[in-house]
This record gives sequence, structure tokens and C-alpha cells, in this order.
Amino acid sequence: MAQHSTRPGGASRGRRRALLGTAVLVVLIALAGLAAYLTRDSRSPSETPAPPSSSPTASSSAAVPPGPPTPGAHSGALPVPPKTSDPVEFGKAAAAALWSYDTRAYSQSELHKALRGWLTTESKYADPASVDKVVPSPVLWKKMAANGQFATATVNEGHFPHAFTRALQEDPGAITQAYVYAVTVSGRQSISWKGSPAGGAESRSTTLAVQCRPDHPCALVGVLPSVAP
Repeated sequence: MAQHSTRPGGASRGRRRALLGTAVLVVLIALAGLAAYLTRDSRSPSETPAPPSSSPTASSSAAVPPGPPTPGAHSGALPVPPKTSDPVEFGKAAAAALWSYDTRAYSQSELHKALRGWLTTESKYADPASVDKVVPSPVLWKKMAANGQFATATVNEGHFPHAFTRALQEDPGAITQAYVYAVTVSGRQSISWKGSPAGGAESRSTTLAVQCRPDHPCALVGVLPSVAP
């Protein structure tokens, strides 16, 4: 066996992000079916949800018509994590928060800080880098702010991926190590900007790692690199 495969410090920064960090990878390996799925699909970066585009023309070309935003994900308010012990409900709220922003109401750094507040306080499981990738960079944010751009989110559904459910059925006790659940959420992101209140919309899907320990509110662990069905 090659020596570098057993030394976490030898992994590249991109690989560490793709596997949600060393600690989270340990959790997913315990759930063998999900770990295998994610390792395979981490080679498909094209499926990773991209940061919102700053181009109104790119957004307006989307085929999905805009719709009403998910309650709690409206523009103008920084996202606040819900107090729930249900990983699917938390995952849906987290996805809506990650797909929403308002350059007119707050700064990039304020949104960045707010989203970091959704992460678990257990640093060995939290993967802040995966959340940071969803937030537009300061340079991009400045361009978006010049257009008064904002986005709202509509969540259609959330569920445990098939591989995750199968792994839990095979080894129910594995989840008790860190109580980290995989949740796949689908919906759409409606984008508007100055002079175009209707804007456009794009379909969105993402798989999140959510920690829900008994007797504690759920918290976000990170954003997985691929969408698990």
C-alpha cells in the first residue's frame, strides 16, 4: 500500500474538502455504503452546487419560473438556524439559507459569519470550508451589490439518501459515534436585481451533513461535494 494513502496530512486541500475533512470522513466510513458513494462521486465536481452568478443575463436565462420563497428564507434577513432535532427539517432550512442572499441588506462578511453560525461547535466534525465555498467572494459580492442582486429559496423536498438509509439499516449503531446524518434537499433559487424584480430561477439540489445529537438542536456539519440521490 502506498504510504501517502494512510497519512491525512499528505492529502491535498481539494481532496480534504471533497471528503468533508478527516473527522467527517471517519463518520462516513463507518457508514460504509454512503462513504463508497461519496468517494466515487467526488470525482464529479460539475455536480457541486455553484455559487450564485453575478450576471443578470445568466440568471434570467434559467428555464424554471420564479416562485414564492421558502418561509424564513426571505431576502433582507440574515439566516438563523432553527431549533429542531429533525435532521431532514434542519437540512431543508440549511439549504434554503445557503441558496439565499441579499447584497442590499448586509455585507458579504456578515453573511459569511451568519452561515458559519449554523455549523456544529464540535470542531473535529465541522467542515467550514465547504460552507465558505457557497458564499460569493468579496470581489464577486461587490459586483453583485452594484446590481442590487438578491436571491430567495424555495425548498421542494428533503430526504435521507438511499445509500445512507441502506448503511443505517445494515449497521444502526454506527450513527451513535457522532450522530451525523446525510440529507439531500432539492428546490430552486430565485434571483432578482435592480431593474428586474422578477429575475430568473434555477433548480438546486445539494446533500448536506447534519449533526443531531440526542437532546441537542441539530447543526450543520458541511456541504457534500456531490448530490446523493
